[in-house]
Parts: sequence; structure tokens; C-alpha cells
Amino acid sequence: MTNRKSERLMNLVIALLVSGHYLTRDRIRQVVEGYHEQGDEAFERMFERDKEELRQIGISIEVGSHDKAFDDEQGYRIRRDEFELPELVLEPDEAAVVGLAARVWQHARLASQTSSALVKLKAAGIPVQPDALTLVEPMLAASEPAFEPLWDAVMTRTPVRFEYARPDSEPQLREVEPWGVLSWHGRWYLVGHDRDREATRMFRLSRVTSAVELTDGPGSYEVPPDTDLRATAVQLSPAAPTGTATLRVRVGAGWALRRRATVQHTEDDGWDTLEVPYAGRWVMAEDVASFGADVVVEAPDELREAVLTVLRGVAGEAVA
Repeated sequence: MTNRKSERLMNLVIALLVSGHYLTRDRIRQVVEGYHEQGDEAFERMFERDKEELRQIGISIEVGSHDKAFDDEQGYRIRRDEFELPELVLEPDEAAVVGLAARVWQHARLASQTSSALVKLKAAGIPVQPDALTLVEPMLAASEPAFEPLWDAVMTRTPVRFEYARPDSEPQLREVEPWGVLSWHGRWYLVGHDRDREATRMFRLSRVTSAVELTDGPGSYEVPPDTDLRATAVQLSPAAPTGTATLRVRVGAGWALRRRATVQHTEDDGWDTLEVPYAGRWVMAEDVASFGADVVVEAPDELREAVLTVLRGVAGEAVA
């Protein structure tokens, strides 16, 4: 229920933000997912609650009509200039955290509902401003089917069950209390309490081979206080470092690599030199390649060649 409500509020914000005109209640009911299946009274109550919640979190909804010379039905909109945040100045580490958090917003179901709302507005002849979506644009790339249900389970503290296959082994059923989902060495992982083994475990999402089942209700457990997912991942990571990369990293870039660096030298030419331990050459190569021209491998040679191979592959796909 909480997730559906969050999606409805987000789609209401998007509809009111991208429309160039005031939207009437009837039009809002048609285009916003979660409203059009409600009865008249239920819709009115839900819409009033949603407006009040948005106002409570600082989103101003303007009420007006298309033609003030006539007694038109009142409509609603969100003015972009009032919705935009003032310019923020962040320290590099703060910007890295905000950037990482922003990556966790691209849910396929939300994107599909947003597209549906825009299509309905356009079909009704209402001018829309798609560029306004950059204010609330999702930015996550997570292809694993397990990502969304596990993310939801983390948010609601709901235990889950799924089949999990380690390399060269048959899938096994695991029951877990999810504590968090994190990106670790270029892969998505779930960290939580494994009920069967009565221990903290980390699960790579790409190795979840079944649908994720909920085994209890929301709020069925508490995440231990002061839980640090990244520190836990370091402790549970199955692969010990097998080498150290010497990297040239452009100033202001590569913060994920900087956090893992054991040595860091500041240069005077706009670049820093980092020494970063890594466990797998190809995983590290993909990690480095993701930063494009902002990171250059100085050593070892085998890692440099692996990065070039990854980049050539990406370039080939782009041309194709």
C-alpha cells in the first residue's frame, strides 16, 4: 500500500508539473494512476489527502482557471520556478553521496506509469513540458529482476524467500531479513540476516534464480542499529584482493574508486594518483571503464588491456 501511494503522489507531481495549463479534477483523475479506478467520493477524499501531503512536504500547488474572465472550473498546477531548488553548493564527498542516492530511483513500473500519464495529457490536447521531468528524473540502471522486490522489502522491513545459486552449485532456498541493497564492485547485492544460517550474509542479485516471495508482514524485524552496509560488504566479500591498480584519476571524479584507495597522491596537473586493491581483473576493468576518460590505468598492464577490451566492446555496441 505504501509503495502504491508513493507512486501515486509522484505521478500527481509529474502531471501537475509538466502541464502548461491548470488541470481539472476530472483530468487529474483520468491521467494519474491510482485515481481513475476510485469511486467519486473515494477519489475526492484521496485527492484532498494527497494535496495536503504534498503541501506539508513543501510542494506548492497553485489553484486557478484557464480563463479568469469566465467562471471556469478550477484547476491545479505546480509552477516549475517554485518547485526548483535553489542552487546548492556541495563538498565533493557530499556530491558523491547525493549522486549515489539519485541512482536508486529508476523503477520500470514508475517509468511506465509516467509515460502513460504524459500520453493521456497529450491525447487530451494539453500542452506538456517533458523537460520539466528532469527535476524528478529517475537515474538507476538495475537489470536484475530481484532488484525491485528486494528494494521494496528493505523499505518495508519484510522478510523474503528466494532461490540462490552460487557458481557451480545447485540453487538453494534462502530466507532473509533484508537490511539493504548496495552496489559493490559494479554489482548489486543484498545484505541481511539469513534466518536459516542465523548469520549476516550478502547475496549477489544476479544469482537470485526465482521470484522473491514475502514470508511475513511489513515491520517484522528491526535492522541492527549503526548498520554500515559498505563495511559489512567488505567483511563478507568472498574474494580477497589479488592485485593493486595504480590509477590516474581526474580531480573531482572517481569518488567510488577514491573510497577504496589505500594510497592517494595529489598532483599539480589536475589529476590524482590512486592505488586501489581489486579482486578480479575483469570486474575492476568494468569498474574503471565506467568512468570513461576520467580514469586512466597506469599499472598493471593486464588491467589496462582489460579496460581497453571493455571500452572497445562498448564502442562496438554503440556503433551497431
